[in-house]
Amino acid sequence: MMAEDLTLKTVNDSENRQTLIYGMGDMHLEVVVSRLKNEYKVELDMIQPKVAYRETIRKKSDVEAKYKKQSGGHGQYGHVKMTFEPSGDMGTPYVFEQSVVGGTVPKNFYPAVDKGLQDSVVKGPLAGYPVMGVKAVLYDGSYHPVDSSEMAFKMAAIQAFKKGFMDAGPVLYEPIVCMKVTVPDSYTGDVMGDLNKRRGRVLGMNPVAGGKQTIEADMPMTGVYGYCTDLRSMTGGRGDYEYQFVRYEQAPSDVQDKEVAARASSLTDGEEE
Repeated sequence: MMAEDLTLKTVNDSENRQTLIYGMGDMHLEVVVSRLKNEYKVELDMIQPKVAYRETIRKKSDVEAKYKKQSGGHGQYGHVKMTFEPSGDMGTPYVFEQSVVGGTVPKNFYPAVDKGLQDSVVKGPLAGYPVMGVKAVLYDGSYHPVDSSEMAFKMAAIQAFKKGFMDAGPVLYEPIVCMKVTVPDSYTGDVMGDLNKRRGRVLGMNPVAGGKQTIEADMPMTGVYGYCTDLRSMTGGRGDYEYQFVRYEQAPSDVQDKEVAARASSLTDGEEE
């Protein structure tokens, strides 16, 4: 179908584990779905695309975690004391440092602690989104000469991360896009009002040829969904827009609460954590 129709494309969004279909508008996508059903006997479930939120922390926390198992023969023992705080670098998931004195945690277990953090930041403890901007410091712990293993220290680090992250003022960050909407002069008031409703911040207007204005605004990615249809009905099909991702910003508390609640309900519904 994409070979026949160059305006149709699909993208595999691995981060949110979903397939996105792009078309010229809602009507176009409805026609595609009905053709898939009638001609190819393929039924699609169409849902609103998920937004790629991020999780980070605002404060510092100090935690310890002990992973201990005893089951015939060698047991498992890993014990870490760690601090977590904002790293200031929102482009990197985490930074790992160690300041262990006196060999309370042997050096050969540092990579295992690092691996535990690496696994933890893929799905954050707050709402299951990727983590960014966290600094983790291993400063103490203990080990057992026989029972300690890399796996035990990795598990201890995972436990420490979950607790430390939730103790450090966790917050959700949402993607912000820069939206440029070009419409005839007479529609600028309606369009700006609609952008404000979508939590957009209008940055300015520039006149363009043909009695039109280009309105620039920063807007959360969640506001983009359905915008094509709304703009068409507001302007009688005479408006167009383009947008691109610019940065992440802290999400309002109501948005965060909704995502955390959705995560909790998905876990109770039996989704794998």
